[in-house]
Amino acid sequence: MFIRKIRPEEKEAYNAAVGHPLQSWEWGQFRQTTGLELERIGIFDKSKLVKALQVTFHPVPILNKNIGYLPKGYMPDADQLGVLRTVAKEHNAIFIKLEPNVASKVGAPSAHSNIAKFLLDNDCVPGKPLFTKYTFQLDLTQEEDILFKNLSSKTRYNVNVAYKKGVQIFENTSAEGMEQYIAVLEETTKRQGFYAHSPEYFRKMWKELGNSGMLKIFNAVYEGEILTSWIMFIFNGVLYYPYGASRDLHRDVMASNLMMWEMIRFGKQQGCTLFDMWGSLGPEPNEKDPWFGFHRFKKGYGGDLVEFLGTFDYVVDFPLYQIFKIGDSLRWKFLRLKAKLKI
Repeated sequence: MFIRKIRPEEKEAYNAAVGHPLQSWEWGQFRQTTGLELERIGIFDKSKLVKALQVTFHPVPILNKNIGYLPKGYMPDADQLGVLRTVAKEHNAIFIKLEPNVASKVGAPSAHSNIAKFLLDNDCVPGKPLFTKYTFQLDLTQEEDILFKNLSSKTRYNVNVAYKKGVQIFENTSAEGMEQYIAVLEETTKRQGFYAHSPEYFRKMWKELGNSGMLKIFNAVYEGEILTSWIMFIFNGVLYYPYGASRDLHRDVMASNLMMWEMIRFGKQQGCTLFDMWGSLGPEPNEKDPWFGFHRFKKGYGGDLVEFLGTFDYVVDFPLYQIFKIGDSLRWKFLRLKAKLKI
């Protein structure tokens, strides 16, 4: 076994070795266009690439340092932590945030505690999550009629309402489709008051991922008007739902319900074996949580609730890490106050 940086000509082998779109070559290229530094490292058995990871580095202005981020990487092990320590020092990083793509069905036996102990014994501490710890995953190898039968009764009813009302789902994976998504998203964020990436972020995403085959854009249309627009990812046989936006119009036609069902059908048509719905609340969700509606919506499609290993900060410089945490806490307090005062 030996470890080295990935070369440009190894793009296809790299993509085959990683397990999530946020680890894909194309996603890394996109993140570089947003101003981030990037490292891709491979672990080889002779000449065969067997494991790979991609880390982005984000600047911390006042400290003149960086923070690394390894989203959805492979199962942490000693080789991985050794690689991360090396690239952290090369990029002047205080720590690298890990959110491994390691999940188990809620209620099923899990090795999470052993993995967590390994991390905690090796300079990792629990970190502030960027990804939710839970998601719903749906087995797409089942027959379509079984998948429809497994929808909750309310969800099946809403899907049928959308069909009867004449809602239609169209793919528009194009620059125009991305602009349509951006327009719907701007209405969504104004109405619901949540944070979203800027239009330029999504335009850069389209530029880097638009022709990759990984990114797909769909619209739910009613009486000639786009009610819902979603960006989907397909990567190594798994369908993902990372971005969605909707208008506050014709809510009675249940456009989003039909969109999700048609995405399930689309995933099967593409030969995907799994649909990852990209986040949910936990097994005992608080109905007052602002994300409860999204959780309930996704739950209606019959997937399994799974729990990821969680978020860990692999710390390279503990004194600066403590300073960073204090500064980050103050920053978020200011942002929350700013939002309340509408400064």
